[in-house]
Amino acid sequence: MIAAAVFLILPLCLAIAAFSDLFTMTIPNRVSLILIVSFLVLAPFSGFGLQAIGMHLAAAAIVLAACFALFAFNVMGGGDAKLLTATALWFGLNQSLALLMADVAMIGGLITLFILLVRTQSNAILAIGLPVPHSVLLAKKIPYGIAIAIGGFMAFPSSPILIAALESLK
Repeated sequence: MIAAAVFLILPLCLAIAAFSDLFTMTIPNRVSLILIVSFLVLAPFSGFGLQAIGMHLAAAAIVLAACFALFAFNVMGGGDAKLLTATALWFGLNQSLALLMADVAMIGGLITLFILLVRTQSNAILAIGLPVPHSVLLAKKIPYGIAIAIGGFMAFPSSPILIAALESLK
């Protein structure tokens, strides 16, 4: 049961956040809240001790501080900051967090370039009538929740809680 929850919750929440950000340019607060609460409930049942949980909380605090600074300078949206912080909680303060951040940065750059390229052709796309979300064509910001979700999917196999869940199945 615990392993199934670990396999399901993070990917499902990331997918919901990505689709919501793509179509509405917002990430619901409940997605980040579900990630935080579910980690805090699942971690002890996955074999995490207080020290391990503390390291995961430290990772989330570091990411929150960095994201808060980016939000203060209007570089990152509040929903993106909350989602990245909640996702970092699942990865902890180790190499999987570095992998998550590298994946998010790389995918974020690629998505930004793609969206900017699409926006240069927005008049042609609108004239043809292609069904492209408003956030891609006309919004001033980039739906970065998509990059966070894809980066989270890419790094998820190395997350300590997934590894612990896999170990519990043996």
